[in-house]
Amino acid sequence: MKASQRREEILKVAGSNEGPASVENLASRFGVTASTIRRDLARLSAEGSLARTFGGAMVVREREQPLRERSREHHAAKSAIGRWAASTVRDGDAVLLDAGTTTAEVARALTIRTRLSVATTGLTPLAAISGVEGIDVVCLGGRLREISQGFVGPLTEAALESMTFDSVFFGADGVTAERGVCEATLEQTRLKELMWRSSRETYVVAHAAKIGHAPFHAWMRMPKDWTLITDDQVSDSQLAPFHERNIAVVVVNEDGMQVR
Repeated sequence: MKASQRREEILKVAGSNEGPASVENLASRFGVTASTIRRDLARLSAEGSLARTFGGAMVVREREQPLRERSREHHAAKSAIGRWAASTVRDGDAVLLDAGTTTAEVARALTIRTRLSVATTGLTPLAAISGVEGIDVVCLGGRLREISQGFVGPLTEAALESMTFDSVFFGADGVTAERGVCEATLEQTRLKELMWRSSRETYVVAHAAKIGHAPFHAWMRMPKDWTLITDDQVSDSQLAPFHERNIAVVVVNEDGMQVR
């Protein structure tokens, strides 16, 4: 069997009702080594077809969009969210920014501030804020996920161990009141958990289409106290579960002003 055919079969197995497909079972099924299966899973994960789990993989419900596609969507809402989010930052603060297009808008809005220290795991926020006078910029490097333009992995995690922050701003592929922040891979959610543990205040910046949305299987466990910042296209029914759990919610209009 050709490698491309094997990967197609892996997708079928991972998408069956049997649950996540383990490396060992797949290797036995196709008569190849575990390392060959891991390479197949890595490629399928990079393509957005699979979500890696511990020891295996499972099919994602939706395709993970490359950052270049997401950057063209909901720009006005992201910009408004970014401006309000930046207003919570005080001069002299240390701020941590997640990778993503909405966090890039937070970074862009921070460029008018002074005496800030801003660390980020994403190339997009880094590009938005680098070279600004009065802002000390730290890039938390590691392995670059091309699809999201964000750094992940042990090097990124190790960098966080010696730093603390006044606030962290997270992006998300989806966010629910019940489970928290949804991402395409466990590697991303693991990093997010380390990020909020390093920060005093936690914010999630997500436009209305992401509220209540759960496109993938990897989740970040949220701290007890956190704030969701979204735009005014969000419905009352979308926000009801957050209010029921006493999660702070800020809704902003296109001018970046809080309206709910």
